[in-house]
Amino acid sequence: MTVWQRRSIGAFSLPTAIAISFLGMLPIGASLLSGCDNGANAASTGAPQAMKVTVVKAKQTDVPVAGEWVGTLDGYVNAQIQPQANGYLIRQDYREGSQVQEGQVLFEIDPRPFQAALEQAQGQLGQAQAQYALAQINVKRDTPLADARAIARSQLDNEVQQQAQAQAAVKTAEAAVATANLNLGFTKVRSLITGVAGQATTQVGNLVSTQSILTSVSQLDPIKVYFSISDSEYLALTKRAGVRGSDLLHGASKIPLTLTLSNGDVYQQKGHVVFVDRQLNSQTGAIRIAASFPNPGNILRPGQFGRVRAETETLHDAILIPQIAVTEFQGQEQVYTVAANNKVHVNNVKLGPQYGDNWVIEGGLPAGSLVVVDNLQKLREGAPINPQISLTQAGASAPPQPSGR
Repeated sequence: MTVWQRRSIGAFSLPTAIAISFLGMLPIGASLLSGCDNGANAASTGAPQAMKVTVVKAKQTDVPVAGEWVGTLDGYVNAQIQPQANGYLIRQDYREGSQVQEGQVLFEIDPRPFQAALEQAQGQLGQAQAQYALAQINVKRDTPLADARAIARSQLDNEVQQQAQAQAAVKTAEAAVATANLNLGFTKVRSLITGVAGQATTQVGNLVSTQSILTSVSQLDPIKVYFSISDSEYLALTKRAGVRGSDLLHGASKIPLTLTLSNGDVYQQKGHVVFVDRQLNSQTGAIRIAASFPNPGNILRPGQFGRVRAETETLHDAILIPQIAVTEFQGQEQVYTVAANNKVHVNNVKLGPQYGDNWVIEGGLPAGSLVVVDNLQKLREGAPINPQISLTQAGASAPPQPSGR
């Protein structure tokens, strides 16, 4: 109370002084009440606000599950070109990397030694034929004389024997001529298949032998892709092929295979299995498979890598959610869903295979749940949210050919 208030109270009667004192205290009480009001407002503004989040509805549908394996491309038929004659290489008759036909001459070896050997064999054949002709004349002449006992019978027997020997010598000489002619033909090294010829490993002027590899020719259309699959995947493929009314190697309804190239492009042509190894590798637990893919234009080449995919089974009534809705906490996959009163609920889920941009949920999430797909790092169990339903549902972006997990 100020000095002026004390003086004023002294100038009035007691009731009047009490009233004046009460009026002086009113601003203080008003200020206290105002302070309490502000505290209540602050408490109300400090309450957690409902966060706006986007949600999608977990979709239930049939999902084809596909396996995916790394494959190595190779020629459908690979032929190493080796000469069948020894000699100096005098000519290369093909362009490296070009398409060659079966029987086309690729290299030529110096034919002169083989031509000389052929002429020598032909001369020896002429001598043998002359000896045979003479033996025939002798037998023809002496046969009636021996019958008339004009000459000894033993003389005719010797001449008959000489005729047989001369005939055998002719056949031997004819075989020698055929061999020499064949060796002369071997000086022209030909391709045994139609395909793409590789780089020459021996240059013109080099001495080559039957052990030399001159080049390789590969049949590229169709082309093979080799890959290995596990025992369980092999059994799944075999079972699916049986459902389709065939098996892995036969039947019109073979399981179609898809090839994804190293640049991520999906090859347009579909393939099928053409080879299954006779046994499982006991060390790796995998079995080797070969697939055939059409290769018009020889675009694919041996040595390339790709990923082979095939549908192994179909999951009926599978639950799909977007991949972005799944988080991991201490090794456990979790999904945030909308609970009662728009509160967050954390679901521990079991993931299945991947299907396009979605995950298949094998457990922990009921069908039709509203799944949160954004602001996941800011959410906690029981936190209030303002869900906004997305127009894009799970499974809408799934491709026709799904990839395995």
